[in-house]
Amino acid sequence: MSLRITPLTDPTHGAHSRRLVWLASDADSVPLGTAFLRLFDGGQEHLAELTLQVHPAERRKGVGSGLLEAAVTAARDNARRCVSAQAEAGSPGSCFLPAHGFRKVLTLRFARLPLADVDPAALAGMIECPHPGYRLESWQGTVPADLARTFAASRRAMDDMPMEDTDHGITIWDVDRVRAAAKAVQDRGDHLHTVVAIDTTDDSIAGFTELVVPGDGTGDGQHYGTGVLPEHRGHGLGRWMKAESIRQAHGRYPDLGGLLTDTADSNTHMRHISDSLDYVPTHTTVQYQLDL
Repeated sequence: MSLRITPLTDPTHGAHSRRLVWLASDADSVPLGTAFLRLFDGGQEHLAELTLQVHPAERRKGVGSGLLEAAVTAARDNARRCVSAQAEAGSPGSCFLPAHGFRKVLTLRFARLPLADVDPAALAGMIECPHPGYRLESWQGTVPADLARTFAASRRAMDDMPMEDTDHGITIWDVDRVRAAAKAVQDRGDHLHTVVAIDTTDDSIAGFTELVVPGDGTGDGQHYGTGVLPEHRGHGLGRWMKAESIRQAHGRYPDLGGLLTDTADSNTHMRHISDSLDYVPTHTTVQYQLDL
């Protein structure tokens, strides 16, 4: 089969990353597959993230290998140290990636909370349970100006999350970056909801959880980051914030089907929080890494 790999232009560069794209096609210009390579900065200049797809009918014909070669070459040309990619356990990708030199570095477990099964009274009981020294606040979209500095500072709560063998690096957050992240969600038409726990001794943010809801309020929402600063752990703040996030989604979006979350297999604490809130496991994916 005659295979052509064509680089494309991706106009949707992020504030702290850019994306390269390739299209694989045959001699008649029929599309066979695509590869997307995201190049990060802001503490992750060593990392490239690959998403590769080949039409099922065209697999085992060299299409994926051709796309992978183009992406890996670009990663090297951009001085990246490693390329990461994910595949669902048992999928063709979970065979393809190891066969091309990728090693398994992280297992992610996905779960879903059907909102129709939520018990508002039980949630209210969790939320109203006193947490001395802390209070909850929330907002939609961009962080309010008076909380922006401590919200950016609270992002270091994610720095020590279990990442197993991934060469993930440390994401560097400041006020501009948290505002840019919120704007990216807004620009694609979705809704970003944030719940924070505030230390009442100095009004600083001790922890946060984020939820993104589709713009039309249907389908499933997606939990983004949830973290509590090390000095504030052990007070049940993670579960408290997440319960409030669920309560708000349940009340504001009557047509929303559920909430999705993913957690590293080794992050037993966060998995326990999800279990206690009745999230139901759905599937497992594996993250692979190619060291360049």
